[in-house]
Amino acid sequence: MAVDITEDYRPSDDEPFMNERQREYFRNKLLAWKDDILRESRETLENLQNENAQLPDLADRASTETDRALELRTRDRQRKLIAKIDAALERIEDGTYGYCEETGEPISLKRLDARPIATLSVEAQERHERRERVYRDD
Repeated sequence: MAVDITEDYRPSDDEPFMNERQREYFRNKLLAWKDDILRESRETLENLQNENAQLPDLADRASTETDRALELRTRDRQRKLIAKIDAALERIEDGTYGYCEETGEPISLKRLDARPIATLSVEAQERHERRERVYRDD
C-alpha cells in the first residue's frame, strides 16, 4: 500500500520517525538512485561495445585500455552500491530501515537523506572509523 507523497515533501523531525510517508520517500529515493546507476551501466556497456578496439596507434590503444579499466572498476563499485541499495530497500520492508545496526537508535533524517544506504548513526560510524584507523596503523 503505497502512500502518495508530493515532490516537495522532505522528512522532518516534526513527524513520527520512519512513518509511512518517510519510508515511501526513502524507498522512492533509493529506487531512483538504483535506476540511475543501471542506466549509466547500460550506457557504458554500449560505449564499450561500440568502441573500435583496432586503434593503429599504440598510445591510443593504451589510453583506451586504461579508460576501459577505470570504467570497469567504477562499474564494479556501482554493482556493490546496488547491493547496498537493495539491502536498504529490504530494511524498509522489514521495518529496520533508519535504525543504527550498532545501537538500535534512529539515524538522523539528515544523514539518511544524504546517504540513504547508511546503516550506522554518525556517532557509531565515527567510532567504527576510529577503530579502523587504530587497527590499520598497527
